[in-house]
Amino acid sequence: MAETLGSLCDKLTIIKLKQWHSDDESRQISLANQQQSIQEEIDQFLIDAISGLIPEKKITFNANKVFKKEGNDVKEVLGSIGDIFSELAKINCELWHEQEKVYEFEKVPNEEKNNVVKQLAILNLQRNKCIDAIDNNLLKIITKK
Repeated sequence: MAETLGSLCDKLTIIKLKQWHSDDESRQISLANQQQSIQEEIDQFLIDAISGLIPEKKITFNANKVFKKEGNDVKEVLGSIGDIFSELAKINCELWHEQEKVYEFEKVPNEEKNNVVKQLAILNLQRNKCIDAIDNNLLKIITKK
């Protein structure tokens, strides 16, 4: 996947989750370096996008998820880039905790297993909607200048 503002924001939220959940000092140093690098990429991406160095067609890279819509309701993502970035962080937190259940799936009661899998699917759809919405909002800003 090509890097977009949305994909960079997604990476940053995941790094922050790893920092939150790790007590290992060497891992924290590595994650701090990754965080700094991603933040610099975000800043440079925005500078390049606003100055026209990134062609408009490369501002977005929609996930174009193909899935059965019936029974897989995903709410629309609305608001500013900041609003959507915040929603993306929340969804990635929820995804993190849902994924934790999968690591010990044998401990999940049988009657809950389908719900865990379904929730992972829905959260991933929501995550992709957020990434796409961040990119589309940036494109609207760029094309209005």
